[in-house]
Amino acid sequence: MAYLTLHKENLARNYAFLEEQFQRRGIAWAVVTKLLCGNKEYLRLVSELGATEVCDSRVSNLRLIKEINPKIQTVYIKPPAKRSIASVVRYADASFNTEIQTIKWLSKEAVLQNKLHKVIIMIELGDLREGVMGEELVDFYESVFQLPNIRVTAIGSNLNCLHGVMPSEDKLIQLSLYKQLIEARFDREISWVTGGTSVVLPMMLRGQLPKGINHFRIGESLFFGKNIVDNDVLPGMTDDVFKLYAEIIELHVKPVIPIGVLEANPSGVVYELNEENYGKTATRAILDIGLLDVSPDFLIPDDVHITVLGASSDMLVIDLGEQEQDYKVGDLVAFSLRYMGALGVMNSRYIEKRIV
Repeated sequence: MAYLTLHKENLARNYAFLEEQFQRRGIAWAVVTKLLCGNKEYLRLVSELGATEVCDSRVSNLRLIKEINPKIQTVYIKPPAKRSIASVVRYADASFNTEIQTIKWLSKEAVLQNKLHKVIIMIELGDLREGVMGEELVDFYESVFQLPNIRVTAIGSNLNCLHGVMPSEDKLIQLSLYKQLIEARFDREISWVTGGTSVVLPMMLRGQLPKGINHFRIGESLFFGKNIVDNDVLPGMTDDVFKLYAEIIELHVKPVIPIGVLEANPSGVVYELNEENYGKTATRAILDIGLLDVSPDFLIPDDVHITVLGASSDMLVIDLGEQEQDYKVGDLVAFSLRYMGALGVMNSRYIEKRIV
């Protein structure tokens, strides 16, 4: 049976590193937990690390955080859907917003629940996912400031989330200037400029972060120790937090080239033949995971001799390379995961989750 482990001490090491770096610079930060897909034991670990603010894109996950530790500030990090407004106000202390109408709904519901709901206005800086256009910002804020039970506490932006637009000093300075513009225009204080994410972290560590950015939201770098820009491990951190183990359920020497007429497989892929492989064989193993759990593109075998060949819905095929004699049916094969791979595995109810 396949299972995933989370190494508690390695996660704590990464958290301590980030906490020290942010404290030294006087920057607040929140843990983004959407990767954990609402696993209550893993969320409990985040609480035990000392996190004071947690961001997630699922209201149900924020509800669990409040059950674990009601003192943690919860932030819903995408524009709320109309049909989730009541739950967002109930379980999220704050939310990301880009639509006046949505904030009006949040205001109405906050009045009904007798709560103050904090709002972070997201600004478009070029990646073209969520965000208010800069030329619309003044009119937008003028409408928001008039709503009851709503407090604008921050402006923010996301980069590298859709089109891969990278952060730069110019873009982050622009975000900081928007804060100054709004404060001067409306004589209102905005506490936070939450322009920092895992992809901005290397800029901060190199001393290139504009002073106006005073809040970060970190997920991938915490759980993977990653410098996302250079795709390597940040000094002082570790990438050994998650590990996936899958069991060998078949092991045979088979031809490298499929036998028969080829058409598209259930995934819509047509296998391309390499004539150099005719007559060749390889030791192939089948593991007890598949596309339902994770895309093969996001798996990194710990054994460098192993090649991932492909997957069907619930089975993964690998080539054992020159180390075939070291494996037998029933053995476990270990994999590290890329972020989207871990997200898929965490979201699969068929993969057991363990804490090491």
